[in-house]
Amino acid sequence: MRTSPDCYLSVEAGMRRLCGMFLTLLFIFPRFLDAQETHHHAAPEKLGAVSFPTSCRPEVQQQFDRGVALLHSFAYAAAANAFQSVADQDPGCAMAHWGIAMAYFQQLWDPPLSPTTIPTAQREIQLAEQAKTSTERERKFISALSLIYQDPDTVAYRTRTLNYERAMKDLAAQYPKDEEAQVFYALALLANASPADKSHANQKEAADLLEPLYRVYPQHPGIPHYLIHAYDSAELASKGLPAARDYAKIAPSAPHALHMPSHIFTRLGLWEDSIASNAAAWNAAHLQGDIGEELHAMDYLEYAYLQMGRDSEAAQVVQQLKGMSGLDTADFKAGYAATAIPIRYAVERGQWADAASIVPPTGVPPQITATAVWARGLGLDRSGHSAAAQLEADRLRKIESQLRASGNDYWASQVNIMLRELTAWLAQSAGKSAEAVTVMREAADEEDAEEKLPVTPGPILPAREQLANMLLEQGRPDDASKEFATALQNAPGRRGALQGAARAAELSGHK
Repeated sequence: MRTSPDCYLSVEAGMRRLCGMFLTLLFIFPRFLDAQETHHHAAPEKLGAVSFPTSCRPEVQQQFDRGVALLHSFAYAAAANAFQSVADQDPGCAMAHWGIAMAYFQQLWDPPLSPTTIPTAQREIQLAEQAKTSTERERKFISALSLIYQDPDTVAYRTRTLNYERAMKDLAAQYPKDEEAQVFYALALLANASPADKSHANQKEAADLLEPLYRVYPQHPGIPHYLIHAYDSAELASKGLPAARDYAKIAPSAPHALHMPSHIFTRLGLWEDSIASNAAAWNAAHLQGDIGEELHAMDYLEYAYLQMGRDSEAAQVVQQLKGMSGLDTADFKAGYAATAIPIRYAVERGQWADAASIVPPTGVPPQITATAVWARGLGLDRSGHSAAAQLEADRLRKIESQLRASGNDYWASQVNIMLRELTAWLAQSAGKSAEAVTVMREAADEEDAEEKLPVTPGPILPAREQLANMLLEQGRPDDASKEFATALQNAPGRRGALQGAARAAELSGHK
């Protein structure tokens, strides 16, 4: 008998570990579970409550609302299918074509648009604009979305998303009682939030829109989902705990809804909750054949297992990954997780020989390659092969240049942080202690100045934590203690930082 994921949100703290271990056993044997499922009726679909009135035929309204609910839980392929079904039943339904085009605009993912789907989305926008039954409100939704697909070869994506945000702001102002206008505008704000804005202005504005709606529409899936994204930072994470506790119960049929609470749990160091959330998401995504979501949950699960010191279970996740075939690692979401999981297992545990043997994957975006190159370089240097590690530093420098040339400034800066980290350890190995600390501090300051993207639970090994460990190696436990304290403010409950802080306190003579 399968245990419901909801059990994790209601059991007492003392039972959470037992519940998590039980579900872990369940998803370790997914094919066995698949076989068992054939003997039981599937549970009714539960995606939350959405009401998005349209001028389409009344008989397609329920299916249209289902498509919007799927959109709000980022079940994009299923949403596109739902809207296509509406269009098949009501060819004149303008909003059905809007929905299909919206399913190709995955605005919080990286990348948000796939070049291969833009022509399809443009055709859907044209069909929506040509429909004669749309209302003024519907035409404004369609017009706003058309800005995303307008002149993509000549107009920068950032410009198009800002144009979309402004159009959604106008729509939300014109229809203040339309909850969908407000929710989609909040999502646009989140999509345009700069990782470099540590004031979190867009996130706070989005939360101010969503919190009042949450009280009125407690079963709407998009509201808690986007609140979790709005609060996914060290500064705001505690505000996101109510939404994190609710979202999985509102839309348990969507694997992403089962996973998303772990963004807040990870920020707060609630590792048992994160394990339960991602175990459920992994299992659900596997059963639905959603490999991207499956890998995403596995990465967050691996991270949580390692923070709990549950290395054997973390090793099982790595083994499960090795048994998966046909992975589309060119897709960033899938490629990042598939690359990061074994790297986390080696680097978090300080298994430097294993890290040194990492082979960077082929056919993945360059920033993913950089993660593997960084880990390999770190492993080589820390295991006494600094000359070979220098070659990996040179590779990182080339990848950074490649990303800057392509206009991908965010990932170029992240690769630069990796390069500085590796350069700092190379200096440490060469006996240049002061230089090593200076360069690592620069990496830590730069990393702390930018927010992570939703695709990852955090850096493989935070630069601030590396700086603290470097100071500890240099015999400076008091200085190390200060850096460990900052590292734990940024990422509460990280096992490496906690252990390092304890060691620094011991060497300093503090309790």
